[in-house]
Amino acid sequence: MSEDVVYEDEVIQAVDRARVAAAWWAGLSFGERKERLLGWKRIIASRSDELSAVIHEETGKPVGDALLEVMLAVEHLDWAARRAGHVLGRRRVRSGLLAADQGAALEYRPLGVIGAIGPWNYPVYTPLGSISYALAAGNAVVFKPSEHTPRTGVWLAGAWAEAVPDQPVLQAVTGDGAVGAALCRAGVDKVAFTGSAATARRVLAACAETLTPAVIEGGGKDAMIVAADADLDAAAKAAAFGGFGNAGQTCAGVERVYVQRTVYADFLARLTAIAETLRPGADDAAPYGPMTVPAQVDVIRRHVDDAIDRGGKAVVGGPEAIRAPYVHPVVLAEVPEDSTAMTEETFGPTLVVNPVDSLDEAVRLANASRYGLAASIFSADRRAAVGVARRLRTGAASINAVLGFAAVPALPFGGVGDSGFGRVHGADGLREFSRAQSVTWRRFRAPMDLMSFGRDPAVLERAKRLFKMRHG
Repeated sequence: MSEDVVYEDEVIQAVDRARVAAAWWAGLSFGERKERLLGWKRIIASRSDELSAVIHEETGKPVGDALLEVMLAVEHLDWAARRAGHVLGRRRVRSGLLAADQGAALEYRPLGVIGAIGPWNYPVYTPLGSISYALAAGNAVVFKPSEHTPRTGVWLAGAWAEAVPDQPVLQAVTGDGAVGAALCRAGVDKVAFTGSAATARRVLAACAETLTPAVIEGGGKDAMIVAADADLDAAAKAAAFGGFGNAGQTCAGVERVYVQRTVYADFLARLTAIAETLRPGADDAAPYGPMTVPAQVDVIRRHVDDAIDRGGKAVVGGPEAIRAPYVHPVVLAEVPEDSTAMTEETFGPTLVVNPVDSLDEAVRLANASRYGLAASIFSADRRAAVGVARRLRTGAASINAVLGFAAVPALPFGGVGDSGFGRVHGADGLREFSRAQSVTWRRFRAPMDLMSFGRDPAVLERAKRLFKMRHG
């Protein structure tokens, strides 16, 4: 028997167990599910040091960064548990004049079993953005963590089994891409995937075989726009954190910076001063750690080389900054817009800073990317910044901050284009893992019975006159 068949058998068995668990879980009330979800939350929070150590060991990120990730994930879990009943519970809706004899209600029902395929860069925060909301909506989940962070996924599933021993509502299945492919084909009711756009296409191809719907987050090439009136110190600090934090392995961080020309040199000098002080390392005092996946180093090198070969300037770092498994900060300037450093997701501690003559030009260049996940705008004029945000082809934007939306559980998160589709987090995230069910009931005999074969022509004529009075 081939290894892939073993994977498929194991995944199918997990999905079969989840199907039974899903029926039990969906049969609980929102309050009963909330109680159990909050019990899981308390285990994660009380043992956050233990979980952070596992994340550190698997990804290399500083323990402090791992702890922050856990804290953010727990905030979302808490929100989903407490708000699911309000968002998804049964509520009456207006029937309208034509159906005045009908009562009407809407509620959201669980889909069943969700297959969640998680990434390695944020192995708790990112997958729990799907898992927490799917569980709160009443689904069972089979979670396939990245092959680079399997222990983190197993830890989360183990904590769930401790909090909710009744049924395997959350299970982890570990392995490489073959396990993920098997999960897509195993008859789950929806797949939630986070990863590269290239892998997302393979996930969708596998899901298409069984018409399994999916929510996709496929990465980003996120832009920051710095207006001439911006607080340049704040903008430079934010660009450094968004670009270099977590070794640049943040899908919604910062990779491109567009600065109005009148303050371009000043901004670049401030960013350079920060970047030159940062030294990655293995200890928790380091600002960031090694690259989690060795192959990513080659991607970074290729992008840096292409930027310089095409006329860009290495203001900080350059090819010599790439010393696997670490990549020291790289700041590139005046890089052509068609360079791979501008068009492909680098996913490393590099920033490209280019001047623009106007905010209109900045918006045009930011929107030229095939990605559309997140962006940030720095300006003293908040109203103008909001106007810029509305013109950006992204799923999220932060004004005078980076990643501000990540800590707001009520806000949905997701992208457009190669950044994917569908949403996690917030009310939209709860509905993403639910199906709307509409129910009507006869309240009284209709004064004008039009929904029958014995319809009176005189009644239809009266209805027509009322219709024209109302809508004509």
